[in-house]
Amino acid sequence: MTAELVRGQNHPLSEVRLEIRISAGTPLIAAATLGDEHGRVRGTEGVVHPGAPVLPGLEVSRQAAAGHRLAVDLDAVPAAVHRVAVLLALPATAAGPARFGAVAAPFVAVTGVDGGELASYTITGLDAETAVIALELYRRQDAWKVRAVGQGYAGGLAELLADQALPQAQHLARTVDEAVARGLARSVASPPPRSADGGRSRLAAAPAHGPDQGDPASSQAAPGTMPTQPAAPYGSHASSPSGQPASLSPHPEGGAPQPPYPGGPGTPDPTAGPQPPAPAGSPIDYSHPRRQTAAPPPPAPTAPAAAPGRPAQPVAGDATGWSMEERLYNQVWGMFEDLARTMAAYRSAVDFADSRREKELDQVLSDPRSRLGGHGDAAREAAHARHAQLVDQARAVLDRDLAQLTAESEVVEPALPPAYAGWDNPVWHGYRVPMEIPMAVRLGDLNLPETPSLRIPMLVRLPLERGLWIDSGRPVQSDDAFTDEEELRRLAMETAVVHTARLLAAHPAGEFGVHIVDPAGSAARALDPLVRTGVLAGPPASGAAGVADVLGRLTQRVDLVQMAVRGGAPDALPPGFDTSGQLLIVNDFPHGFDDRAVTQLRYLADEGPAAGVHLMMVADREDAAAYGPLLDPLWRSLLRLTPVPDDHLADPWVGHAWTYEPPRVPPGSQVLQHVLTQVATARRDWNG
Repeated sequence: MTAELVRGQNHPLSEVRLEIRISAGTPLIAAATLGDEHGRVRGTEGVVHPGAPVLPGLEVSRQAAAGHRLAVDLDAVPAAVHRVAVLLALPATAAGPARFGAVAAPFVAVTGVDGGELASYTITGLDAETAVIALELYRRQDAWKVRAVGQGYAGGLAELLADQALPQAQHLARTVDEAVARGLARSVASPPPRSADGGRSRLAAAPAHGPDQGDPASSQAAPGTMPTQPAAPYGSHASSPSGQPASLSPHPEGGAPQPPYPGGPGTPDPTAGPQPPAPAGSPIDYSHPRRQTAAPPPPAPTAPAAAPGRPAQPVAGDATGWSMEERLYNQVWGMFEDLARTMAAYRSAVDFADSRREKELDQVLSDPRSRLGGHGDAAREAAHARHAQLVDQARAVLDRDLAQLTAESEVVEPALPPAYAGWDNPVWHGYRVPMEIPMAVRLGDLNLPETPSLRIPMLVRLPLERGLWIDSGRPVQSDDAFTDEEELRRLAMETAVVHTARLLAAHPAGEFGVHIVDPAGSAARALDPLVRTGVLAGPPASGAAGVADVLGRLTQRVDLVQMAVRGGAPDALPPGFDTSGQLLIVNDFPHGFDDRAVTQLRYLADEGPAAGVHLMMVADREDAAAYGPLLDPLWRSLLRLTPVPDDHLADPWVGHAWTYEPPRVPPGSQVLQHVLTQVATARRDWNG
């Protein structure tokens, strides 16, 4: 259970590999000091900050941003270190708020590497302070604890460091500010201004206010969210069964913590040392990096400082994380957040320009003396001119940020590993079945109406925390292009096959099985790639008997796992019990399903993910109308995806309606056949 701390309260830490997540309403500098048992910091080498972001056991962000994730490994800090103080400061060079009292209270959470929150603290009571010691990790009798501090300093970072008995406090504070100003940090304030050298930041714009924006809970989103990141870049998405925008949230902070798979991203390897990322321009190793218990790896490759007035050159992997995979994951989600908030700032500016013009025109019309004659015409022309000027200014800022995001996308996309890459990425030509499960998989792309060419990969964390619903009904963006219901059903099943191939390709041999229920056998053609390559756990089940057999076996599997876990005896499962993940694909629901089968599906949708059984429904909700509201919980529990582009997803910050684009295999490409063949071959070898 999470401990919500108040100032001065402490709490024991049950883990030594941690993340410290910071969120605020304005960009902040994050730093930390390493002190001895008396709290003394022995020189500048005991301070980690954006200009020197790595010390043994600790890595801070290289950016001034509204959101930070600091990596901490308490086993790797030097034995002489007894206290780790986490510091926050307002950038001295930013044109933002001048004191903490003018912004929302910063929130700090200490989590495990799997996203599970251990303790949190909201730093309240600040006023004129510009720097604060947020919290402190300290060693007591060979155990570590966290204490909420909240000590603020009106004199800024220099006064804070001086209070830590650092004689070089003034010089070090200037060094930190210069590092941020030079663009060594990748973030700037929001609305998105640029630093002197044009370096881009992770944006923290306040959401545009409107009937469908602001609080994501009040948007047209369906209840529930999937796990996420911000930096989870994607883990949490909620779908709307009614076709209205559903919440799409990017990190485990937005949902329940995700337990790591055995040997997965959350599992440390005690034999592995730091794995530095590949330098820019060198071949990228796409194998899953081993986790470590030593110090965090060196910072991600950073582009050379840009010439004054020009944006910094983007670099793949330029984000925080313990491995290149995690850095790319965080970078993709950061790009998603940037685009969401940049577009929110632009739309807010346009709305303001529109309302101002309307107000000025109303004032002109309300005065009888200005309705007629040249004076009225001049006032109207002036109102329209001011409106055009404001819109042009907003568009110029938007174009600048879109150009930077596009440049970053062009660098990041080719560097993505197979689990994150599009089907047209050359990395698939060298695909081999992985040895470990990746952090996430790509289930499509996202874009906004103003920028259809800028697509952000939609990454969803593994293991899946909710099932998938491939909607074979008419999309929200329906037009004459897709009027044939049979065509939509065919596209939906083909999309399900592509998603299945992606999930199979992301798992090691023998760790993921696929079952298919096709009561009428109508999906035989679309399922041919899976059947022909032999990657299925068994032939597609058809007829009432086949449906009952598959549902009964998977339901029994979930029951056994639940009983073992609840009884505290996970090793007591029957001999030969298959502990690998399982995916059940259900085609053309609810045709061919009786009440018992429907009840079993609802049970698998609710309880299956925790037991390693995942559901993929290929169905049109309207076809299930005869069941009335009985099936509404089923639809709401699934992440709705579409076989054609559709704007049914919403971000959790400003409520944009994002257009989801399903994954597409390039016409004539044999990449799907190649991947499935590799999976089938690895499975046969694994089975001996």
